[in-house]
Amino acid sequence: MAYFSIGELPSTPMLPGIERRAAWLEGVMLTFFVFQPRSIVPEHQHPNEQITIVTRGAMQFTLAGETRILRKGDGVSIPPDVPHSALVLHQLTEAYDAWSPPRDDYKV
Repeated sequence: MAYFSIGELPSTPMLPGIERRAAWLEGVMLTFFVFQPRSIVPEHQHPNEQITIVTRGAMQFTLAGETRILRKGDGVSIPPDVPHSALVLHQLTEAYDAWSPPRDDYKV
């Protein structure tokens, strides 16, 4: 897939109130998330490196026990195997995530 439109990528429900779309190559992946207000990403960790950028709305993000509010234009770099979680605040929120290596479980 050389060219794509985010809205035309297959949509996958990830958790209640959270929708995911993805594009990837062999060594890198981008995911595009839409979060309904008050949706929750429970604490988890994974072996992939991850960079998250909020593109709309706001979320309370916790990385290794440190919590911050991320708003449009804010981001977080998540090293492998570091626990993190998110609580979406009171508005529809969107975020883009970059992954290396790509997550096989996110490929649709």
